[in-house]
Order: sequence, then C-alpha cells, then structure tokens
Amino acid sequence: MNTKLVKTGKIIDGQEVIGIELTNTKGTYVKVYNYGTIISKFVVTNKQGEKQDIVLGFDDFDQYLSEGYRENYPYLGAVIGRYANRIKDGRFNLEGLDYQLAKNTGYDCLHGGKTGFDSRVWEVLSTIDPSVTMRYVSPAAEEGFPGNLVVELTFKLTDEDELILDYKATTDAVTPINLTHHSYFNLSPDGGPIIHHHHRMPASYYLEQDDTYCVTGKLIPVAGTHHDFLAGKPIGENWDTELGYDQTYVLDKAYGELTLASETTEAASGLKLTVYTTEPVAHFYTAKYLDVKNGKGGAHYEPFGAFCVETQHAPNSVNVPSLPSTILKPGERYQQTTIYKIEHQ
Repeated sequence: MNTKLVKTGKIIDGQEVIGIELTNTKGTYVKVYNYGTIISKFVVTNKQGEKQDIVLGFDDFDQYLSEGYRENYPYLGAVIGRYANRIKDGRFNLEGLDYQLAKNTGYDCLHGGKTGFDSRVWEVLSTIDPSVTMRYVSPAAEEGFPGNLVVELTFKLTDEDELILDYKATTDAVTPINLTHHSYFNLSPDGGPIIHHHHRMPASYYLEQDDTYCVTGKLIPVAGTHHDFLAGKPIGENWDTELGYDQTYVLDKAYGELTLASETTEAASGLKLTVYTTEPVAHFYTAKYLDVKNGKGGAHYEPFGAFCVETQHAPNSVNVPSLPSTILKPGERYQQTTIYKIEHQ
C-alpha cells in the first residue's frame, strides 16, 4: 500500500496544486487532486487481467482549467458543495432571513454557485497509506451562503478495492450543506455509450422535477415506469433516448444507514461497481450534456458516454420542508460516507 504526493507545478490562489496517488496491494490505483478533490484516475484490473481506468478525466491537470472545458463544464470527478444540484431561484429563507445565492444555471443555483468547492484548492491535512485527508474553509457569504463552513474529506483505498469517501463539516452559523462527488464512470474497456451497462438501484420512488430540473418534493413511484431499477436492467432499456436519466432517486433505507445505493455491471470488462452511502438519495445522471474533447488518450467524451451516482440529500430540499433537512447548526457536525467498491461479476 502506498500514498504518493506529486507536484503539478501549478499555483492557484496562492496555493500549490498537488496530485495524491493511492495504491493498494492489488495494484488498484486512484489519483486525486487537491484542486476540487478531483478523482482523475481510478485504475482497476478487469476480468482479462488488464488495467482499466473507469473514470472520465484528463491526462494533464491543466486541461481541467482550459477555457474549452469550462465553457460546457461537466464537473468531471469533482467534489460538489456547498450545495449539490439545484436550489430553486438561487434563494432560500433561514430563520427569518432571505438569502440570495449566485445564479449559474438560468434562474437557479447549481452545484454551489459560480465558484463552488469543485474549483477551490483544498489543504492537504494528512496522508496515511493509502489515504489522504483534505480540508476547505468556506468563508461566510461565499456564493451567498451564511456561516464559515469547515469541511474535511478523506479518501481511503482499501485492499478490498473500496474507495471510501468520508465527509465531515462544522459551521459557526446556521447554513445549508449538501455535499456529493461527481465522478463519471464507464466500465467498458473500450469506452463508448453506457446503454448496455446493467444498473440496479433499491429505490421505489424518484422525486418530481419542474421544468428547470428543480425538485418539488413530490415522490413518484417507479413502478410501471422506465425509472424502475429495482430488479436491475440495461441502462438504455426503455429509456428516453433524448434525455436519458437525470433524476433523484429516494433510496429504500433507514435514514443515515450505510447501505446499498446502486450496483452497475458491464459484460466485456466483467467489472461491477457497487455504491454504498449513508445519504438518503442518489441522483442518477447519464451524461446527456457531456461534450468534452481531448479527454484521456485524446478521447472525445460524448452524451451518454458515462453515468454518475451522486449520493446526497435531495436537491432544493432547503426549500422543501417535507424532505430530510440539509441545515447544519453551530455545535453540530455534518457527516456522510460513500463507498465505491469494485468487484468482478
């Protein structure tokens, strides 16, 4: 087992950007940058005994900053905060006070605003083979959010091929918080569309969205719809061929329990990605808007060329009291764990 720090030579906001490489005894390899805690590589061994990278990203760090990539920014492999997904009209009321956030997708606030946690340099606190803990201090009023928020995120790679993400946060004023990670997965050894990946989710309901993809709070049964992944099926079976999936699924689980969020397999590689989480929902996204040129090996990442399982609390729940609360108060601690586990079929 090994943890290695690699300098990029890049300085952003006066802080050095570092790559942290985690390797277990099986040779599974994960590379994370302290910029946005981006998971840039997740290399595993497939059933042919070949090394295969299962996440989308770039070979060179500078490409994450390129103008072309940022124009149609898909948040490849980055942490999302202070608030994942959309907040309706970029507004909420907290303890009688109205807060206006940055609007960066139409009239709404998406993934924390114009400059979210995905575009910040995190401090590397510690490395213990093979793991790394990073911290970001989000000042009060950043992107319009109240309270100074201190966030720590630990990545740990086990010999069972589990990549464990442990999040912790504290605040000095009442504030909403909803963190997730936005890795784009493709389990095929040849890349391409993910329509034949077999996907299962223990979720009997998904959340209604309005015409700007903001959650309303209404739960819709998956039974009898193409949203039903309870028994598992190919992702492209009976789906909307133009939209794919961009929905929040309510997991069948006890609140706070670390249990299954999804299970995805791919026949050619023989790989199975299982996601476990303490969070109440998983946002399933099949990358409709993906259009990234010059990815790894010069690849062009196109729509439906990856899938995301974004474990979190419900989007816009700061405005929907019926949903589990995303409010953190002084003296409390935000905690969540998400695990990506790789196995063979």
